[in-house]
Amino acid sequence: MKGYTSDTIRNVVLVGHGGCGKTTLIEAALLATGVINRLGRIEDGNTVSDYDKMEIEKGYSISTSIVPVEYNKHKINFIDTPGYFDFVGEVYSGMRAAEAAVIMVDASSGIQVGTEKAWKICKENGIPTFFLVNKIDKENVDVEKVIEDLKNTFGTSVVQLSEKEALTEAIAETDEELLEKYFNGEEFTEEEFNRGLSAGIASGDIIPVLTSCALDGRGIKEFLDTIIKLVPIATKYAEYKGVDGNNNEIIRKCDPNEPVSAFVFKTIADPFVGKISLFKVTSGKISTGELYNTRMDKPEKIGNLFLLRGKTHFETDSAVAGDIVAASKLQFAQTGDTLCEKANIIKYPGVFFPEPSLYMAVQPKEKGDDEKISSGLSKLMEEDPSFVLERNTETHQTLIGAQGEIQIGIIVAKLKDKFGVGVELVDQKVPYRETIKGSSDVQGKHKKQSGGAGQYGDVHIRFSPSQEVFEFSEELFGGSVPKNYVPAVEKGLRESMEKGPLAGFPVVNIKAVLYDGSYHEVDSNEMAFKIAASLAFKKGIVEAKPILLEPIMRVEILVPEEYMGDIMGDMNKRRGKILGMEPQPGGEQKVLAEAPMAEMFKYAITLRSMTQARGSFTMKFERYEEVPAHLAEKIIAEHKAEEE
Repeated sequence: MKGYTSDTIRNVVLVGHGGCGKTTLIEAALLATGVINRLGRIEDGNTVSDYDKMEIEKGYSISTSIVPVEYNKHKINFIDTPGYFDFVGEVYSGMRAAEAAVIMVDASSGIQVGTEKAWKICKENGIPTFFLVNKIDKENVDVEKVIEDLKNTFGTSVVQLSEKEALTEAIAETDEELLEKYFNGEEFTEEEFNRGLSAGIASGDIIPVLTSCALDGRGIKEFLDTIIKLVPIATKYAEYKGVDGNNNEIIRKCDPNEPVSAFVFKTIADPFVGKISLFKVTSGKISTGELYNTRMDKPEKIGNLFLLRGKTHFETDSAVAGDIVAASKLQFAQTGDTLCEKANIIKYPGVFFPEPSLYMAVQPKEKGDDEKISSGLSKLMEEDPSFVLERNTETHQTLIGAQGEIQIGIIVAKLKDKFGVGVELVDQKVPYRETIKGSSDVQGKHKKQSGGAGQYGDVHIRFSPSQEVFEFSEELFGGSVPKNYVPAVEKGLRESMEKGPLAGFPVVNIKAVLYDGSYHEVDSNEMAFKIAASLAFKKGIVEAKPILLEPIMRVEILVPEEYMGDIMGDMNKRRGKILGMEPQPGGEQKVLAEAPMAEMFKYAITLRSMTQARGSFTMKFERYEEVPAHLAEKIIAEHKAEEE
């Protein structure tokens, strides 16, 4: 795979609903170009693209793979992304290495949720897009209807390359001169036609539709010809925006003569080679040696370069602008990093990943495995930065945040497979709090005499609600409690707040006023007053009408209009409140709501089910509110039972 110049390389990301045939299409392209002599099958676990042990076991793609196809003196780097929604992070990172996206559609299924989602991501990324209607060999398939549905759903810019009249009209609209010529009834020259078509595809004003059957090879060579001819050539169209060392915007062109820069769009944790960094060479020409990591502000040693085709490595001594290349064992590089010359600093924006929508807690199956779990998950995050790891200091749980159950399940399976550590998934605990609604006036007295020096501390404290987490003051007079013991009283109260009397949750929003007490010349000390304060706290909070508080979340839900009734009904069942609605482009609605955290842990699963995976949501903490009495009793009883 040598001898390709920047203008003979095409980078194309394959996206679409799970099962639409992306992996099989690549097999067909490799068969058509003589790389393999028989078509691999996903069911048999022998495809070039899905080579990971877990992908073979599951029968679907889990991570992005790179498969170059050499055809007619060009190299097409296919970026094969998973179709399952849980792995959408792979789609976002794959987009960053491509000049065009091909949305594959199963002819027998038509437009599916994954088709819509892929279209949306393509629009967000502003990437030139093609549709490929695959599996046209299936029985009772109406290809023309599928194409008509694509036009009706995604707009008049969707056009078949065989529809000359529609194509000519679309081309005319890309250029004022061509439009005038079109209205005057003049025909375009071949050069004008091709120029207008390329410009229209590059701008997103023309979305070509192609057809294929990956299983019998129909349309495969025509598809490859179209990719070479119509995918915008990076040297003509691609400009990469970044910032220099002073944070000023600069632009690099895809030109081998420009200063060297590359963008790390994918990291692979290979069990034999170690960490592999995949990067798109955005400018210049990369060879072994040293590059600068702009995130770390440190040099990065490039020891060896190689090209990937699935799991197969091809060593290379260099890679030009526009190509995709890999390096192993880079010290600092992570997905989203920029590598460049130190003398010509540029930093490209990182990869966007959607916020996690489902959190689950992990706990070790074996005692003492906590460190192994933390280390393993950190390494897996290098490979898949779309999931997050959080330690909740209040509930003492380690949380994995991801797009759904499948992604979390794969993370747990990889943890076992690659790092030999087993974990159990459990629900998150709610970080409840306790506070008071009333006031109290109590005495806390600690007196201990057991031969030798005794202990004596006596405090009178008033407790009442506060807007602050904790307010403490003293109104002592006449030396009832010496001033040097006051800090010990405050410390005793603060430590007592860590565990409330109802169910052992932290106590918040209280005011404590130390106004009286007594002491002993010999037996009083700081510890005695600290204990006296804790006794006063326990008594005072119980007498001041203690209540349980729960976290309330602000939720923003994005759904198609037709699911609004279901969404609102479900939110009411979750003790939620609808705050408002905002119409969005494309017939969607944004629902603004508030709901208790306790009711929202598995919302991602429910929303996906209710909306056929068309809905999405974000959620953030808003405030604490009182738990309704009947629920509070149940929660308190459960927590007391756990402690026994």
